[in-house]
Amino acid sequence: MNAETPAPKNPRSTSYPHSSKTAWTAAFRSAVLSPYESIELFERRGFTDRTVRQVIRLAGGGSALRIRLSNQYGKTPLRIAGARLARRVRHSAVDTATDTPVLFDGAAEVVVEPGAEVISDAVERVVHAGEEWALSLYLPEETGLSTYAAVPNTTGYAVPGNALGAASLDSAEGLELLVTRHYITGADVLAPAGTPVTVAFGDSWFEGFGSTPDTDRRLPDLLNARLPEGAGWVVNQGLSANRLLTDEVGDSALARLERDVLSVPGVTHVLVHLGVNDLGTPGQLAHPEPAEPPSAAELIAGLTTLADRLHAAGLTAIATTIGPYKGTIFDGYDSPAGQAVAHRVNAWIRGADSPFDAYVDTAAAVADPQDPERIHPDLGSGDGLHVNDEGFRVLADAVDLALLAAPRPVK
Repeated sequence: MNAETPAPKNPRSTSYPHSSKTAWTAAFRSAVLSPYESIELFERRGFTDRTVRQVIRLAGGGSALRIRLSNQYGKTPLRIAGARLARRVRHSAVDTATDTPVLFDGAAEVVVEPGAEVISDAVERVVHAGEEWALSLYLPEETGLSTYAAVPNTTGYAVPGNALGAASLDSAEGLELLVTRHYITGADVLAPAGTPVTVAFGDSWFEGFGSTPDTDRRLPDLLNARLPEGAGWVVNQGLSANRLLTDEVGDSALARLERDVLSVPGVTHVLVHLGVNDLGTPGQLAHPEPAEPPSAAELIAGLTTLADRLHAAGLTAIATTIGPYKGTIFDGYDSPAGQAVAHRVNAWIRGADSPFDAYVDTAAAVADPQDPERIHPDLGSGDGLHVNDEGFRVLADAVDLALLAAPRPVK
């Protein structure tokens, strides 16, 4: 862990009996997308005869752990010929004393059919918030292009052959460093029933584009560092370049809501940041020709549908304002029409007509006071669209933590 990375929470109690008072609860999530989309922003790849080791940082702890793997967008069956889990020490190195096999219905091997997800058997081990676990998968056959997360901000490792039991891959011949995450969609822990769990559902402002890789300084990470013991935790379902209304990049937020929010075990609250890519992507794709963004009425209708579906599931829905992006370096993304829509949507989010239970004014938190349509120069990543580590800290500080633990208010 980087010396400046927020320290993990204090280890939670190790007394988690298997009883009616515990429940499987999401402690890690990773939103995935198809490698076959027409918009190509990120690296796409597959594997053949490779061991792939990737790191999972737990937002919460419990008495047992289970892993979720997805072949949602694969075109051929995915054969996993072995999986092992161990505490990560540094880079690809693991503590071999903690190494344990991950089984699927009692078997060491599993085949994940196209469009399917599998959940591992329980790994009976007490785990704590802030711990990093390395999941190693041996993929003996050609996988085809993988179902993947574009901006995990956590380095992964791939080496030739079966290296499941290796204490470290750092000096292995043929080592590849992975900037994308493959097949992993989540980890659940057996935690006290009723633990508040917030899903951060949105775009790159949640996934963490612009934060320093391998330092856990994304907004959900920083919220978890701030949350007191017993107040629950936040899992990250941000997907960079994602849109509310339109597919690509990724399924639209409305299309992936069931999979990435409503079906997440233990979810109680949802923090939403969506809309900026709906406004900017059409112009970016059409550049140098102009393109009309969706209207304020269309975005408001989409956000209202989102809030209504969250409420129908009994969840607390918390909106965030569309962040500033004037002057972004991405040609065609910024336009007067898009800025005008952002102003109208943000006014609605802040107003009495919004159906959301509460809102966080992320736009105001990181805006340049001299030009509020721009990110403050001290808080920007340099591209005019994303914030840096300090910007994420400011965003996290703008969130009233009581919103993430309180029951849904009655309106």
